Amino acid sequence: MSSWSAGPLLGFDTETTGVDVTTDRIVTAALVRRDARGTSVRTWIIDPGVEIPAPASAIHGISTERARAEGVAPALALEEIAAQLVEAQRDGVPVVAFNAAYDLAILEHELARHGLPGMGERLSGDRGTVLDPLVLDRYVDGARKGPRKLVDLCELYLVPTGDLHTAEVDVVATLDLLAAMAGRHPQLSGSTPAQLHVLQVAAHEDWVRSYNRWRARRGLPWPGDDQGWPTPSRPSRRTRLVRRATWYLDVVRGLPRRLVRRLRRPGENEAGAVSRREPQRREL
Repeated sequence: MSSWSAGPLLGFDTETTGVDVTTDRIVTAALVRRDARGTSVRTWIIDPGVEIPAPASAIHGISTERARAEGVAPALALEEIAAQLVEAQRDGVPVVAFNAAYDLAILEHELARHGLPGMGERLSGDRGTVLDPLVLDRYVDGARKGPRKLVDLCELYLVPTGDLHTAEVDVVATLDLLAAMAGRHPQLSGSTPAQLHVLQVAAHEDWVRSYNRWRARRGLPWPGDDQGWPTPSRPSRRTRLVRRATWYLDVVRGLPRRLVRRLRRPGENEAGAVSRREPQRREL
């Protein structure tokens, strides 16, 4: 085991209502810290305020009814999650997440949705070090065929798993997987986390170019993947508008309904947003 893979590391994972980082919501989250003293786990069940689709519930086991009964308010949980991630990053502790681009992106959208500062704002632009076994596996073994889901890589690296798709179990498996990968590949164990972060940025860009060329050759619809890692390099217009929408809702909720109707522009719905075609969902 490499010195850095023994910790301190902070693993992060979410389970959500779907796969669209701009519109779906976090239902459960886990932060698992691993260091010389052992492993500590913090988990959240969140009431997302929307119906949880049955297919999503079938994966992570949280129904709409359970989320409403046991879940905390999103803003409270999101603030706690972001604060712990920021504390770790400021202390130089790498954040570990499998397919980090998804979990960090949906966290950013959720923070914006609830009027909370984003991670970049909290860290003054320096997002710290992130380690992602998915990106690292593409780097060390990019020619290998077959799927690269968490369960597939755990099987490849002989990492035992429990009930995957429970956020805390996924995080522990991800940390174990990262240690196994470092033990097998000297180019990982021989690098510092900061060096690996830089390597992953370049490796992800290479993979995105290859993936998007593959999509283009097959005539698949766009958008493809984004070159930014660990968070998208092209912030969506939806993210920039969501804080304005939150402010608008706070205002109109306190106004008489007759006045609200008069304030709406043509084509605007009750949420204060202009109706338009829903953007295509990202493939993750």
